[in-house]
Amino acid sequence: MTKMRIAILGGGLMGHGIAQVFACAGHETRITDPNPAAREGIVARIGANLDDLGLARDALARIRVCATLEEAVAGVQFITEAAPEDLSLKQDLFERAERAAPPDAILASNTSVIPITQVMAKVASKERALGTHWWNPPYLVPLVEVIRTAATSDEAMATTLALMAAIGKQPVEVKKDVPGFVGNRLQHALWREAIALVENGVCDAATVDAVVKASFGRRLAVLGPLENADMVGTDLTQSIHRYVLPHLDRATAPSPLLDRMVGEGRLGFKSGEGFYSWSPERQAALRRQVTLHLKAGLGASAREQIS
Repeated sequence: MTKMRIAILGGGLMGHGIAQVFACAGHETRITDPNPAAREGIVARIGANLDDLGLARDALARIRVCATLEEAVAGVQFITEAAPEDLSLKQDLFERAERAAPPDAILASNTSVIPITQVMAKVASKERALGTHWWNPPYLVPLVEVIRTAATSDEAMATTLALMAAIGKQPVEVKKDVPGFVGNRLQHALWREAIALVENGVCDAATVDAVVKASFGRRLAVLGPLENADMVGTDLTQSIHRYVLPHLDRATAPSPLLDRMVGEGRLGFKSGEGFYSWSPERQAALRRQVTLHLKAGLGASAREQIS
C-alpha cells in the first residue's frame, strides 16, 4: 500500500502509541496535543517503547510533533483523533480538522464507546468519517475495530481497512454504529456479571478473577465464544441459555456496589484501593505482567504468520 501522511490528534496514552505504529510501518506521522508537556514527552515515550520492544529507533525520524491541530492536519490523508472521552471536545476537534485538512482526508475517531455518528455530528462531509477503535496499548494489541456510520462511504471503509492491515493490525468491520461497538459491549457484559457476583455475595473479587483467568480465559485467545458454541453444539448452548440467562444480571445502570466504591474514593490504581489494595509495587508488577503477556502474544502471532 502507498505510504500516507497521517495526523494523530492527542499525544496521551493512546495517541503516542498509535503514532508509533504508523511510523514503524513507514508512514510520515504528525501528532499534536494541546498540552505542551504532553507534546514534549511524545518522542521520548515512543523511543522508550521501541527500546523495550528491541526495535530500532528509525521510526522516530518519521514522527513530527506539531504545536497546533491545524499544522498537524495540513496536507495529510488520514486523521485519527485520540482525545479524552469527551463528546463536545471530540466534535470540536473534527470540526476544526475538517476545515484545515484536505477535502479528501479520512476522519477517524478512536473513541471507545461513543457512537461515531455523535462524534462526527459537526462534520459536513460525513461520507469520509468513521471510527477506528484501537486497544491499549495500541502497539501490542493487534485488533482495530473499524466502525461504519450510515453515511460512511464504501471507499472510506475500504481504504481504512486496507491501511490498518498494511500497518500490521487486525482490522474488523463493525457494520452498525452502536454504543461500545463490539469489543466493549462484550467486555462490559462480563464486567457487569463479575461485579454482580461480588455484590450479591456469591464470591469475592479474587475468585471471580481466578475463575476467568484459570478456566475459559485460557481458551479465549484461540477459541472465540461463537466458535465455542459451535464446538459444544448450538443445541447444548440453547439448553444452557434457557436455564441460566434468567439468572444473569440485567442491570441497565452501574452496580450499587460500584457507586459506593466510587463515592468512598476507592478508585482502584488511582487511589490504591478498589476491589483490591494496590501498592505502587503491586501496580507495577501487574502492569509488567500484562505487558510481558502481550509481547509474548506478538511473538506467537509472528510465528503463526511464518508457519
